[in-house]
Amino acid sequence: MSLLRKIAVDVFKPWPVSRETAIGVGERLAAATTLTSSLEYLTQRRQLKKGGLNDWDITKDYYRASSPVTRKLLDLLSSEQVTTAVHVAEAVISAGLLLPGKSRWRGAGSLFLSTTTTLLYPRHRYGTDGSDQVTMLVQMAAGAARLSNTSQVKDAALWYMALQSNLSYVVAGWFKLVGKPWRDGSALGDVLRTKTYGNQTAFRLTRKYPRASRALAHGVLAFECLFPVAYLAGGRLARPVISSAVAFHVANGFAMGLGRFATSFPAMHPAVLYTAAPTSHPKISGRDDRAAVLAGTTLLVTAAASAVVAVQRRMRVRQPRPGARTVTTRHGNVLRYELLSEGDQDKSILIFCNGLGTPSEYFAWITEYMTKETGYGVLTYDRPGYCGSNRHSKAPFKLDEAVDDLHDLVDEAVPTGRRIVLVGHSLGGEIARRAAHRLQDRIHSVVYLDSSHPAELSRSPQQDKTARDARESMTVMIWSLRAGAGLVMIPAKGVASLPPAYRSPAFAQYADTRAWTAARREWNAVLAEFRTFSGDLPPIETPALVVSAQQTVDRDPEQLVMHHEIAQAHRGEQRLVESTVIERAAHETLLTNAEYAVPLASRIAGFLEAAATASRDEPAKEQTT
Repeated sequence: MSLLRKIAVDVFKPWPVSRETAIGVGERLAAATTLTSSLEYLTQRRQLKKGGLNDWDITKDYYRASSPVTRKLLDLLSSEQVTTAVHVAEAVISAGLLLPGKSRWRGAGSLFLSTTTTLLYPRHRYGTDGSDQVTMLVQMAAGAARLSNTSQVKDAALWYMALQSNLSYVVAGWFKLVGKPWRDGSALGDVLRTKTYGNQTAFRLTRKYPRASRALAHGVLAFECLFPVAYLAGGRLARPVISSAVAFHVANGFAMGLGRFATSFPAMHPAVLYTAAPTSHPKISGRDDRAAVLAGTTLLVTAAASAVVAVQRRMRVRQPRPGARTVTTRHGNVLRYELLSEGDQDKSILIFCNGLGTPSEYFAWITEYMTKETGYGVLTYDRPGYCGSNRHSKAPFKLDEAVDDLHDLVDEAVPTGRRIVLVGHSLGGEIARRAAHRLQDRIHSVVYLDSSHPAELSRSPQQDKTARDARESMTVMIWSLRAGAGLVMIPAKGVASLPPAYRSPAFAQYADTRAWTAARREWNAVLAEFRTFSGDLPPIETPALVVSAQQTVDRDPEQLVMHHEIAQAHRGEQRLVESTVIERAAHETLLTNAEYAVPLASRIAGFLEAAATASRDEPAKEQTT
């Protein structure tokens, strides 16, 4: 036998471990992780004190919505004395689990560590990571296996660990695959140059040997995405797969300072080796695989349920609402719109332009107020890809297509002679601004709600930084929904804060891939057009109300400057222009939280009345509040 063939035979053969070995090695590696973690916390107790990273007086604000009993329990556990005592107990028990033995008391110790780590998780909100979560799962399963006298329960616990291991790698790998840096091989160098996980020596090596760096990044992608191949060919691939995983975590420990990863994730590997080996091997004889069958059946049932839920939500999104109408634009796009109120014939019709990735229901608090408390007409619509609107244009999407669609909507849906008020939020504000420039003969006013500015990506470091990851986040959301994640999604805070009648349809759109696909299409156009914008905004001869959310301008003061520039573009003789900042409001809560949205609606109504009755001989003015 040649040397290469002998090496291949040794590498590609099952790596069977016995049931007891799988449990024992897993629980000891998990105990080593908890011991390291507890010692770290005990030597860095200053982070628990006032002003520290995990000052409980500050951190507990994240759990204000919890029940009174939960808050009292967390307060008790989070006192410095109790936290320290628990970590000391964890260190002692972890050290004990490293010793030889296989008594049932070891199971009690593992369950204790899993429970206390879970209870202390809120206390260490900053500083915990995936290694802590994996360790909790391993200790819970290992504890159950130790306490049981039956091989069936032990095998079920080992299958649980093995399946969790497969899931963690596959999900991590496929999420990486969505990101361009991992696909082009640049991600490794990007990570190693960061302050948090960086390593100057390793980073310099990635620059010195770029081809090797790309190959290593692609290797990480391959082993994570294809981790389940360890079960193919009778477990013959388990040895190279597990060896690659161990090498990966050890390298992370040295290069990125993630020392606990070197023991936490490998704690699941013995279970993988045990479940991947063929039952014909003496060490594996008698293994009960019913847990795997149950997991597979559950997966199929969950996939079917997810598909049913996705179809139901899509049908709900596409189902015409009572009174909804459609208009076909010059691009062949079909827009669905609702005239919520015709209003008084001598008053304008407000047309609401939603932001990127958000449904028209986000305007609900404002439209409800305008419909019930004022005589203005109210019209909402959805851009192509959102709700029941469809895009049929074959041309590459540009923002001017959305402007054309809005222009055609006005010509079709608003009677000749009625003036309009364009109300735009976020990207909808920029679309409204461009449309207003074309429709100045029909415009009464423009209302900008925390609007985008075409120069924000070139002038705002904050916006530019966010823009880099936004597209990939949308892609992740699209693929997550396609993979069935919509089944376990919960409404975002913005959706849950809407008036009750609007929450369900808004959530159906939030969990629909069409909306996220449309958002990504629009975002691609934003990146292309905003990055190349230069010069001043063209003048628009209409009154304007420019509203900013305080949290937006506090985080990025340049945004306030750009909002003032939007107002400046409207200034002129006999035109009312106002700017205001809504205190405490954020970009979305400006609309979705009644505390801000209802007074804002009143403010808009007041502005429209003032703009309509402004004296023609009154000098141009801009009011700022």
